[in-house]
Amino acid sequence: MTDAAPGTTASGRPDDRVPSVLRFATEIVAWVATPWALSDRSWPLAVASVVLLIGLPTVFSTPGDKANVVVPVPGWVTVLLVLLQLAAAVVSSWIAWPVWAAVPVTVLAAVTCVTERRRWQWLLSGAGRDRRVV
Repeated sequence: MTDAAPGTTASGRPDDRVPSVLRFATEIVAWVATPWALSDRSWPLAVASVVLLIGLPTVFSTPGDKANVVVPVPGWVTVLLVLLQLAAAVVSSWIAWPVWAAVPVTVLAAVTCVTERRRWQWLLSGAGRDRRVV
């Protein structure tokens, strides 16, 4: 048994199983729609977008938010990386796809923003500070 508050993990991080699923679904859309939107202009740029959208959150993360941290960053950086993914998904879907496909992506991103609030508050409150994040 742990001393964690209801709705949080032992590290104090909010339990975000449902928000994680929505966040991951939006990330997948960003990984598909962004290179799709950029492929008409430049294949190298399309490939670079996928590398950045997948690579940045993989390399830079806040201690306590992920099990394995390659390069520790403050919580606000993690929030910005999520917002980058959400923006890429929405903007790219409107550029690359018809309205009937872009509208659900926009709704998914909006719902993700709402469900991410507790995690973002935790990240912005100084998550990982005690783990020497610069």
